[in-house]
Amino acid sequence: MASLSRSAVIQAPVERLFEYVTTPEKLPEWLPAMVEVRDVKGAGEGQQYEWTYKMVGLLLKGQSTVVEYVPNKCSVHQSIGTINSTWTIGVEPHPEGSRLTIFVEYDVPVPVLGKLAEQIAVSRDARDFALAFENVKETLEL
Repeated sequence: MASLSRSAVIQAPVERLFEYVTTPEKLPEWLPAMVEVRDVKGAGEGQQYEWTYKMVGLLLKGQSTVVEYVPNKCSVHQSIGTINSTWTIGVEPHPEGSRLTIFVEYDVPVPVLGKLAEQIAVSRDARDFALAFENVKETLEL
């Protein structure tokens, strides 16, 4: 199982940051590999949505369910599909705005990608993950 973790201070109020990063329809705006989000149902804990994610040139499809939701604090999304993952998104007040922390655990689909492609995929995911934080900063710090 691979994992990524990153934290950054975003110059935006907690409420605005949390709403932006936990709204499924907005994921393709800031998460570079997220191609599409569709069929969003519900809100908060229990919310479900389908997605298409691009990894090493392959389009992977799946579904996510929000399994934990504390408004303006934490949201945990469990995904199943071609790639299984758990995304933990945390937001907390900071003197300069808000601190965003995202921790992702995921299974790289080795049978689909192959062992060499697995290493490439993890490396590219780390790069895309860093870019995702830059995208959030650019959008919310205007």
